[in-house]
Amino acid sequence: MSHFPYLTVLTAAPLVGAVGVALLPKDKPDLAKRVALAWSVVVFALGVGMWTKFDSGPNAERFQMKDSWTWIPQWGAKFTFAVDGIALVMIALIVLMVPLVILASWHDAESSKRSVPAYFALLLSLECTMIGVFAAQDVFLFYVFFEVMLVPMYFLIGSYGGQHKQYAAVKFFLYSLLGGLFMLAALVGLWVLGGQTFDWQTLVNADFSTNTERWLFLGFFVAFAIKAPFFPFHTWLPDAGGAAPAGSAALLVGVLDKVGTFGILRYCLPLFPNASKDFAWLGLTLALVGIIYGALVAIGQKDLKRLVSYTSIAHFGFIGIGIFAFTTQAGTGAVLYMVNHGLATGLLFLVVGMLVARRGSALVTDFGGAGKLMPVLAGVFFIAGLASLALPGTSPFVSEFLVLIGTFTVNKPVAIIATAGIILAAGYVLWMIQRTTQGTPNPKLAEIKAMGKDLSVREAVVVAPLVALILLLGFYPKPVIDVINPAVKATMQDVGKTDPKATVGTVEAGK
Repeated sequence: MSHFPYLTVLTAAPLVGAVGVALLPKDKPDLAKRVALAWSVVVFALGVGMWTKFDSGPNAERFQMKDSWTWIPQWGAKFTFAVDGIALVMIALIVLMVPLVILASWHDAESSKRSVPAYFALLLSLECTMIGVFAAQDVFLFYVFFEVMLVPMYFLIGSYGGQHKQYAAVKFFLYSLLGGLFMLAALVGLWVLGGQTFDWQTLVNADFSTNTERWLFLGFFVAFAIKAPFFPFHTWLPDAGGAAPAGSAALLVGVLDKVGTFGILRYCLPLFPNASKDFAWLGLTLALVGIIYGALVAIGQKDLKRLVSYTSIAHFGFIGIGIFAFTTQAGTGAVLYMVNHGLATGLLFLVVGMLVARRGSALVTDFGGAGKLMPVLAGVFFIAGLASLALPGTSPFVSEFLVLIGTFTVNKPVAIIATAGIILAAGYVLWMIQRTTQGTPNPKLAEIKAMGKDLSVREAVVVAPLVALILLLGFYPKPVIDVINPAVKATMQDVGKTDPKATVGTVEAGK
């Protein structure tokens, strides 16, 4: 290993910071906040350094920044980290979101009357596990991070959440643990039948019988479908998203859930290519149902945080379609959607958190006319809503368009049905904005106006980078697409799929 160990340092640094913050005195909450924020900024700087070192050229290696150490030789397990373009953009999203979430959550722990250092230590611990799960190239190491990742999020929801927090935390943990058990069973089978190794590259080249490959695929797929979540494994998400503090919810829905769709791309498709094609109908069906179901249920929600959670179920449907369409265009759109959904939904959750902090309630009926009393905050809320419905000019539009046109070339009925989700998205977003920011101002909001509680400087620093990226990538997504595209092409080659040839109709002169 001759290069700087970016991935090892990136994974370990947040954990070191978490231990340091947790050991700070409880009677010095401001110190804990500042140390956590400073540490997360250092991790962000390391992430930027890694991005600049990544080679996305045509002759570049697929997996880069590889670090590897022996871990459990009897099992063939190693501490092996490496990233392709798919993992790189997700790690970039993590290192960007965590400092913004820490800044947005400045007063969350205090309002819950719990330990402030512990809260910010949990956020840094979560960052460690999220980076590790995307960076791991050893399948057993991935599984360990996949499971350990549940712990900090469980405490963030259960100790610092709002109404029904204990129920939501337990439900989140049990659902994820159940998925992990399916993966563990498949992991044991993979090790026994794949040459007693957990090395990703070795397992990709392993040869399994048809039935074995199908069972192993299903074990991994169920775990990832629960984590994403796809319909009908989704019921934990609205409860967890509704109960979690806004910043934690932004990480849960904006980043952590992407482990499910990332896992399908990194493990299900390359390790079990024939089974992936056999069960593509299942993935497409669940994705389509999720798009329509999530949108319809979102329209009727009265709680803002639950509403945003249900919209994410619809968004994950588009990602699922992009994955199982098996075209480079749709696959690139799916990965780009993972990034853009993190930006847009992360922004939406953070802004909802700001509104809830002012009003003391997440109920839509407790707002109304907020735009007249908090015009700047309402404006950012409007931008976040437009990004969530994938308005042209915002980054989610690019990814959604790529998914649909990439799917249309191989499966027109699926693409047409999915397009209906765009109409429904406009319905639930515009209805949400109208009920909260338009109309006659709620009398209770007058107290907020009197206190001058529009967007503060700290909150402006939180939302500005997200708004800027949503608009920038909406008009110029090329730098991110160039990183993603080679990794998606390689994944399609693993599955044995090639893009359909373009056909151009000709018209003879005079006809």
